[in-house]
Amino acid sequence: YYSLNIEINDRILIDDLQVLETIISIFFILGSLVSTLAGASTEYQAINCRKHSAVLTDFGGVGDGKTPNTKAFKAAIAELSQYASDGGAQLIVPPGRWLTGSFNLSSHFTLFLHKDAVLLASQDEAEWPAFPPLPSYGVGRDEHAGRFSSLIFGTHLTDVVVTGNNGTIDGQGAVWWDKFHQKKLKLTRPYLIEFLYSDQVQISNLTLINSPSWNVHPTYCSNVLIQWLTILAPVDSPNTDGINPDSSSNVRIEDSFVVSGDDCIAVKSGWDEYGIKFGRPTQHLVIRRFTCISPDSATIALGSEMSGGIQDVRAEDITALGTQSGVRIKTAVGRGAYVKDIFVRRMTLKTMKYAFWMTGSYGSHPDTGYDPKALPEIKRISYKDIVAENVTYSARLEGIENDPFTGICISNVNISLTQKPMELQWNCTDIQGVSSKVTPQPCSALPEKSIECPFPEDRLPIDDVKLQTCSASG
Repeated sequence: YYSLNIEINDRILIDDLQVLETIISIFFILGSLVSTLAGASTEYQAINCRKHSAVLTDFGGVGDGKTPNTKAFKAAIAELSQYASDGGAQLIVPPGRWLTGSFNLSSHFTLFLHKDAVLLASQDEAEWPAFPPLPSYGVGRDEHAGRFSSLIFGTHLTDVVVTGNNGTIDGQGAVWWDKFHQKKLKLTRPYLIEFLYSDQVQISNLTLINSPSWNVHPTYCSNVLIQWLTILAPVDSPNTDGINPDSSSNVRIEDSFVVSGDDCIAVKSGWDEYGIKFGRPTQHLVIRRFTCISPDSATIALGSEMSGGIQDVRAEDITALGTQSGVRIKTAVGRGAYVKDIFVRRMTLKTMKYAFWMTGSYGSHPDTGYDPKALPEIKRISYKDIVAENVTYSARLEGIENDPFTGICISNVNISLTQKPMELQWNCTDIQGVSSKVTPQPCSALPEKSIECPFPEDRLPIDDVKLQTCSASG
């Protein structure tokens, strides 16, 4: 679908684009095979099955790629929502190209996309209701005045599923990206899928392409399951983050692939004084079997909006190809709160600018009202069992003066360097920690100890969520 346009420059060096292209081609072939096999059956896996079912065409939907279907979606959801207390309902989107603006889902509800169904996001701003900024942010991320509603949206829901057998949601983002670059927007761009204040959320088995901005944004949510997503955007597209859990708890992200113009996963919890006041952390987050390509951003970013706190993040079996950094911690004076108890193991990094990156000077603020005395607490950060190849810069670890990042542990790490690496491989300021069996040798702030960095062996409640086999026909 895309030309990745990965530029060979001093930011990131790719010695063998053919290898990268081959890997991506294999992924798409496998994805196509999975889609074909899925198309042979209408069965799917979900947190709950539904007693009632309907098809979008029952409500006047037209899948010609031209006819607006916003009213059809809204009518269908309004009709089916009456079954919330009677076994729930599902709306099936059949094969076709379904042009639509923003619509809201309801509780005990499933939106199912057939493998040959494509939701086309409208490029007409009138199809996107305006909302005030999120309370934990205070202002919009693009424009201070507020934001457009997301394409698939819901608030204060219980038991909501967006899934399919690899159906596609196309955000048609190019128009939005152009408006953003030309500063023609008065509101923050819409996201593709967003739920607020919701519990028991599943987003799975979909292909998301060309989002106007962020792709998946569970906010103030609990018990969130995100699986088997393919998320694609040009690598030069602005702020097309893949998956952004925000002030949410008990979240599981796994078996997904992201090509992005920004962070593949960005863990957030509010911005400066607004996030501090709202006070809702992201915690108990599991990320596993995840692959990222993002030449200018991170595989997993923690922050920079982290003013409600981030705690207990467990990432394992992570692959990054041609990506700027592995796990990046981003914070600044004024953020307050904390990033702590972060555990990462079994990462494979290939062609990276940085293997490790932490910064306490990220700097952007919503307004001038932030408290310069609100210093973030960054501690107990653990990385182990990592192999990185073709790396320009092993580590850039920059804490905050008089507010050092502490408890950093890095063990069993082998980093091989590009042909033109940075002379200073470990740049460390205002950090404290230990290392063990790390090549190249870390900075003096990470002295060698005979240790193995920790990784929790207990299970989180989200790990014990069992999926049911459901069916969709129509």
